[in-house]
Amino acid sequence: MAQAWKCTGLRWSADGPVLMWDGGRSSALPWGKRVAFGVAEGGARTCVGARGHPCSVRAAVPGRSTGARCEECARLDRAHSVAADTIADDPRPYRVYLAWFGPGMVKVGITAAERGSARLLEQGAVCFSWLGTGPLMAARRTEELLRAALGVPDRIPYAEKRAVRAALPASAEERAAEIGELHARAVELTGWPDSLTRAPYQPVDHVGVFGLDRLPPAALAVTELVAGGSVNGELVAAAGPDLHLATGGGVVVLDTRLVTGWELVRAGSGELTVPTRQCARARSTQDELF
Repeated sequence: MAQAWKCTGLRWSADGPVLMWDGGRSSALPWGKRVAFGVAEGGARTCVGARGHPCSVRAAVPGRSTGARCEECARLDRAHSVAADTIADDPRPYRVYLAWFGPGMVKVGITAAERGSARLLEQGAVCFSWLGTGPLMAARRTEELLRAALGVPDRIPYAEKRAVRAALPASAEERAAEIGELHARAVELTGWPDSLTRAPYQPVDHVGVFGLDRLPPAALAVTELVAGGSVNGELVAAAGPDLHLATGGGVVVLDTRLVTGWELVRAGSGELTVPTRQCARARSTQDELF
């Protein structure tokens, strides 16, 4: 029987994207690498657990779930989540940022200062700039202030991010223009917490890091993995949790969050045999999620 591997997700290192596996193993993903695997025959997707602990009942989870957790483990995970605003006494310093994903797609958010720009890479931010650093609750209050005053959200659906990746402005200056304008407006606002130290405008661009400078439009996106199915393609770009794979039928986007919880084996064929859908194209209004 072929050895089965269980993916625990995509991580971003200083050298680029890395697939992580149970037991601490990892697979670096340089551009041009062949990403090929099959889903074990007769297998089922099981809950990945929460906060480093396995699911006590190995509950089954839907193939289209990007969280790959059962209801109980999802509750436990959110109970210790800064993003869910359930932690108020974290002593670590936090940074507030503005992130740009495409024309008209700017969000404000916070991340632990010790994580550097990892959170921005995980979200697929095309460019970003820090706004300030301070205690968690000061960072949270600043985030809420900017959301209300600037009219920017704290979340953008992944489908909208994917739709514009192959049609971004050519220059880094154009890509940073919106966050530059919003940063200038933000620093003029009153009501910033005194304990938050403001940061100067210094845009960071990820187009080269993600490989988006040579990315053709995606034709299809994987909607779920299935037992006995396979994925096979050459990595041409990656952003956030997404791998953009060149296949015989064009570029296919694989959200690696759909891979967690499955037992994977070496691919048995050169074909893509998992469910897909046509990718959304860039437009003024997005009305569907991946």
